[in-house]
Amino acid sequence: MKLTKTLLATTALTVAAGSAMAESHMASDMTLVSWGGAYQSSQQKAYVEPYQANNPGVNVVWDESSNEAVAKLRAMNEAGNITWDLVDVVASDAIRLCDEGLAMEIDPAADLAAAPDGTSAEDDFGDLLVSDCFIPQIVYSTTFGYRTDMVGDTPPTSVCAVFDTEAYPGKRALEKRPINNMEWALLCDGVAKEDVYDVLETPEGQDQALAKLDTIKDDVIWWSAGADTPQLLADGEVVMGSTYNGRLFSVIEEQDQPVAMLWDAQVFDLDGWIIPAGLSDERLARVKDFVKFATDTQRLADQAKYISYGPARQSSAPLVGQHAELGIDMAPHMPTDPNNATNTFLYNYEFWADYRDDIDAKFQAWLAQ
Repeated sequence: MKLTKTLLATTALTVAAGSAMAESHMASDMTLVSWGGAYQSSQQKAYVEPYQANNPGVNVVWDESSNEAVAKLRAMNEAGNITWDLVDVVASDAIRLCDEGLAMEIDPAADLAAAPDGTSAEDDFGDLLVSDCFIPQIVYSTTFGYRTDMVGDTPPTSVCAVFDTEAYPGKRALEKRPINNMEWALLCDGVAKEDVYDVLETPEGQDQALAKLDTIKDDVIWWSAGADTPQLLADGEVVMGSTYNGRLFSVIEEQDQPVAMLWDAQVFDLDGWIIPAGLSDERLARVKDFVKFATDTQRLADQAKYISYGPARQSSAPLVGQHAELGIDMAPHMPTDPNNATNTFLYNYEFWADYRDDIDAKFQAWLAQ
């Protein structure tokens, strides 16, 4: 009996020591890269704080450089010094980083949690796994908000109101990059929705889009950070402006500003994580542990308590409830809600992965003219 107890105690100590050793082989610090603002705050509340509660020794540092992720990861790789552990990017950037070998390939079966009912992560995320390196988090849209007190008696119902400075005088806010702006310009210049990317891949089509944007160039304030347009709207400096639907939800519902959504031709997109290639074993172990937790069914549903982005897992959707602080039903504020999705524009990830650098250069040259 004594021998049995001794063996059991020894076994328990061995298991505990093994667990402690495994834990010691995971880094205690993680640098997460995201976009700042309400979105990053939702990640902090839904993912990081619960993870740290389970792993009290882990220190998380945020870097708000996601809009420069591709260029910065290229530079880090060139220097042989990867300082980021996990990076939030849009799907097209994930494809580019994966193609360039700057992001690590993921095995959904091993690296991501199954749904509560046993559905595999691969089936639960489905078509949103658009790259071998991409771990989806949310479906969001880029769309327009407008000042309700600056549009007269006829609020805009079409995205082409952005180009109508006669009916809606005043400054507009547009992102300082070609993505979405080029598509909207072609749509409002008479190109059929299904033909937009065929036209945009030609130099003539690019010139057509820039010519349409030329008609409002003098009336545009160009933004780089997602928080810019909501602030410009709140301050009354623009009559309308593009940004992410979650940012507009914040200025409308949380800040109670006189702003409304223009859902017409909202551009659906995906956002998610990539793990940079070249991490040490210790850093990689910690990041994988965090990612498996942060992208499970409950965590993605929890994020929707704080921001109006649709969770990327099918199993998360039924768990979306009310806003954590406002107590309002979040479903009607999602870009995927049927009332909001009557005329959507589907972003072409592969097109922008292939053409981004060339069109970026052309767009920036046009801006400088």
